[in-house]
Amino acid sequence: MRRAALYSSRAVPRPPASGSAAGVVAQPASPGAAPSDAGPLRRWARRYERLLLVLTGVLVSLAAVLALGGFQSRPGTALSQEDIDAAVVHTLVTKDLPSRSARAAAAILPSIVRIRRDIFTPTGPRIAEAELGIGTGVVIKEDGTILTNWHVVDGAPRLTVTFFDGMDSPAVVVSKSEAKDIALIKPLNIPDDLQPATLGSSTQVVLGDEVIAVGFPFGMGPSVSSGVVSGLNRDFEPDDGPMLHGLIQFDAAVNPGNSGGPLANMAGEILGVVTAVFNPHGDRTFIGIGFAVTMESAGLALGIPPF
Repeated sequence: MRRAALYSSRAVPRPPASGSAAGVVAQPASPGAAPSDAGPLRRWARRYERLLLVLTGVLVSLAAVLALGGFQSRPGTALSQEDIDAAVVHTLVTKDLPSRSARAAAAILPSIVRIRRDIFTPTGPRIAEAELGIGTGVVIKEDGTILTNWHVVDGAPRLTVTFFDGMDSPAVVVSKSEAKDIALIKPLNIPDDLQPATLGSSTQVVLGDEVIAVGFPFGMGPSVSSGVVSGLNRDFEPDDGPMLHGLIQFDAAVNPGNSGGPLANMAGEILGVVTAVFNPHGDRTFIGIGFAVTMESAGLALGIPPF
């Protein structure tokens, strides 16, 4: 079976970006089988389901207007461009269309997983449902491979992932890069119709680009927040880890539990992995600045091929 492409084939040049928030201390947003037989056409139809519904609505409206004689066209006359434009305008006026963020979220949500860390105590295992026990991941391969942060899974004696359809499965760490705060985990079981995400490239990103962050802040979710890219090539040093470089800075709201979740563009392509929030006063809440490890950095650290 053909493996789904990991990176988008789009290539849009961007102006060089620079800048550094060196010296700024940020606190990580702490965490908490058979491959699919769905073909590329089925996945494409599922991803663009809302757009197809809108186009269907245009055609239905056009047919209805023609049937009612709304265009007052003479018998035998050809349908004009004005007729088509009128039908499209009618649909846009009478139908509520999904926002760009909603379309991007619809493409990503089937690939999002909730990661739960089980913590062992002297009396046995207990499930940590507080913010420290929950993180986020995103499925990047049809075999169920999940990309997340290293600090989400570091030190956990047992991991459990919950897929978008509600299925739970134990998972194990298969690869990690502490220097990049990136890890790959593999569930022991996966849903029959698992949809991997499409990974994009941060080389396309410019300041002001719209992005969304998807995850489980404080264990709630999946939750979606939207914002823009507010900085590129940023550096920061978490309290309990090495200095990280070349990060995307963004202002979509994230909080503890978002760690390991995707930062995505409006095409639903994953640009990076949410790894930390800026906390100058030590408060573990979002104040407007988040950071994400780029897909290029994550891929290079873990040996993920670009195609």
